[in-house]
Amino acid sequence: MNPHLAAFVFALGILALFALYRDRRARTSTALWIPTIWILLAGSRMVSLWLQTAPVVQTPREYVDGSPLDRLILTMLLMAAIMVLIARWHRAVRVLRMNGPILLFFSYCAVSAFWSDYTGVALKRWVKAVGDVAMVLIVLTDRDRVTAIKRLLTRVGFLLMPLSVLLIEFYPSIGRAYMPEIGQVANVGVTTNKNTLGMVCMVLGVGFVWLLIKALREERHRFRQVVAIGSTLLIILWLLYMAHSATSLAAFLLGSSLIVYLNLPGNVRPSRVHFIVGVMVLTACLAFLFPEIYASAVHALGRNTGLTGRTQLWNVLLGMDHRPWLGTGYSSFWLGNRLRTLWIIFPWQPNEAHNGYIEILLDLGWVGIVLLVSLIVSGYRNGIAEFNRDPEAGSLRLAYIVVAVVYNFTESGFKMLNPTWIFFIFAILALPEVPVSKTLTVEAQEPAGIPAGELAAASTHFYEGTL
Repeated sequence: MNPHLAAFVFALGILALFALYRDRRARTSTALWIPTIWILLAGSRMVSLWLQTAPVVQTPREYVDGSPLDRLILTMLLMAAIMVLIARWHRAVRVLRMNGPILLFFSYCAVSAFWSDYTGVALKRWVKAVGDVAMVLIVLTDRDRVTAIKRLLTRVGFLLMPLSVLLIEFYPSIGRAYMPEIGQVANVGVTTNKNTLGMVCMVLGVGFVWLLIKALREERHRFRQVVAIGSTLLIILWLLYMAHSATSLAAFLLGSSLIVYLNLPGNVRPSRVHFIVGVMVLTACLAFLFPEIYASAVHALGRNTGLTGRTQLWNVLLGMDHRPWLGTGYSSFWLGNRLRTLWIIFPWQPNEAHNGYIEILLDLGWVGIVLLVSLIVSGYRNGIAEFNRDPEAGSLRLAYIVVAVVYNFTESGFKMLNPTWIFFIFAILALPEVPVSKTLTVEAQEPAGIPAGELAAASTHFYEGTL
């Protein structure tokens, strides 16, 4: 098929997905487009890369500089997000007050920037990381946060997944790239790296399994929604296969299995949740820590036991001077002489540890590790609380926590502008209970003589006043 004709067909297909999943009675704020655009960029390529105006990074100095265009766009999105949160200050402040661990973690990250060798760069990256939190807050302070989460997932998934197929199959100069770490061309889709493509498929795949379960339980538009979600999920599975990212595939299977299990009838007791989550995380830990189990699992996924040079990289990183207690400063390890040395040792020029926990240790030291563990523990507790209130919504949050914990064994996902990190933040936040009136929808029975619009307006007014 001609690439231009294929692009036209795919565009029609994307529009069809949005049309099939459309629910005119569901309402979310226009501000939801701000985090949508943020995650679209985080899950694909920055604008300068799409426009092919990004500087070619060949030296550590060029790695520090970045793109002024991308910086401008992200700054504008962050400013827009802050304006929205100021307008919702009573809701946003209430959420932040309930989440001391994440405030402490980000405060420490900000302080650590001042002992970085590149304080200015560290502070700029910290601002981007704050942007991740701001985007999550916009979604979670929407008048109907469950619908907002659904729309965020579908908007990103309906766009990025079909476009990845289009680029891989019909625009290989964009959708495929040479990966020096493996010495061959790999499928990258809308991203710049096969592992990044796998990670985006993992995050969206877990969300779409949850959406599929919700669609199967819907009374209205069930067939249309199942077709849209099911079709996209098939695309995600194909892309996971094409990306050949073992870590993403394993984490996706764990997260999806957890969602399916927790949504089976009778699996709503917290004791069962603790058991199944514990078994999943323990299995992942054993596979990582014990060579025999680790080798068998990796070979089963079609990979070598060196994980494409990761183990050698980890040994070198842990042997370098990285100020073990406090770290080198927020997002500062991969800069300057350290990066130059590592690029000499490893010709494939790594710019991350390929292990989220080692990454935190290098940047924030053991203090950062302790704060990260507190995030995971408190986040899991918040996820259980949500599961007790709403098992369906709680299952998604718990799945994203498990996915993040497992994924970071062999990839770096605890960092700014990373979809794994963004959805991990979403999963760990403690949230106020949604008022009972908010569960009423426009399609509910209306009191005699009250039009649907007035009923919805009254419900919204009550919600605003309560939160």
